[in-house]
Amino acid sequence: MLLENRINAFHKLGGFLSQFTRKNIVLKENILGNELFFDAFKMQIKRAKESNSWFTDDNVLFALESWSVILTKSNLEKWLSAYNLDKIENKTIAVIMAGNIPLVGFHDFLSVLISGNNILVKQSSNDKYFLRLIAKYLEHIAPDFKGKIDFAETKLENFDAVIATGSDNTARYFDYYFGKHPHIIRRNRNAVAVITGKETKEDLENLGDDIFRYFGLGCRSVSKMFVPKDYNFDLFFNAMFKFNDIINYPKYDNNYTYNKAVYLMSLFKLLENGFLMLKEDSSYSSPIATLFYEVYDDLDNLKTKLKSEKDKIQVIVSNENIENSVKFGVTQKPQLSDYADGVDTLEFLVNL
Repeated sequence: MLLENRINAFHKLGGFLSQFTRKNIVLKENILGNELFFDAFKMQIKRAKESNSWFTDDNVLFALESWSVILTKSNLEKWLSAYNLDKIENKTIAVIMAGNIPLVGFHDFLSVLISGNNILVKQSSNDKYFLRLIAKYLEHIAPDFKGKIDFAETKLENFDAVIATGSDNTARYFDYYFGKHPHIIRRNRNAVAVITGKETKEDLENLGDDIFRYFGLGCRSVSKMFVPKDYNFDLFFNAMFKFNDIINYPKYDNNYTYNKAVYLMSLFKLLENGFLMLKEDSSYSSPIATLFYEVYDDLDNLKTKLKSEKDKIQVIVSNENIENSVKFGVTQKPQLSDYADGVDTLEFLVNL
């Protein structure tokens, strides 16, 4: 299957997904496969929400909308231009996917297939409703994909390399079972924010998107922020008020109530506003409805610290000139070249 045809197929997939947005779900004309897949996809959105209550309509549609924006012919060609895909020998790549947010494993799915390899997918039960239908859609509009996509129901067998994403605990399991194969094994990472006190309310409202999108369950969700000594949190909490509706989601409210009770019984000092707790803590991974913070005295020293602990950090959000940082509000909108854990998936596939 020619690279051009693979690019065109994913470009058409982007057009199909563009019908599913947070604003509305609208059947468009001249979209290939709509007669077979549009209603089926609407049904999968409903089933996903019923199966996993973290997968709200807003979060699912945000994920679909984000991929529809990325999957353009120009974006795909620009991304792939950095690689010599002629070197690829057709191999089967086993991809073990997490299930914390909708379509969390799609970038790996895309990378394997667009590079010319075959994929063997092991899905999480928490996110099982979209990728199979997407695979069928691709096979429908580009029949050469038939035979290149398979889903494993039980034990993974007959593969040449592994890409696995999970927690620190599951990563040890992955290392044990798949260490003899060429592999990418991803562990726990979190996003952090560096605050200086010069941020505007708009900056901090954008930070709210980085904190609350997917209820904070994504590896690119900001779970900790660094603030200068004597930082006044008033503007921060004023900006967060925009997101107060999140407490109306029962699972989030349950986590908020439980974690608050645990903290209070342990006599931890908290700052909170009724739907988000701030706890001073040196850890990077905070529980749902909690944002850790840490005070710093010197920005240059903080930059050094962040660099030394980069294996714990997925992305840094800040207005400051910090290596590998992004602006507020874009942590949940990665581009094609924003690889998880900083490991270039396509480079790995090219060099197998």
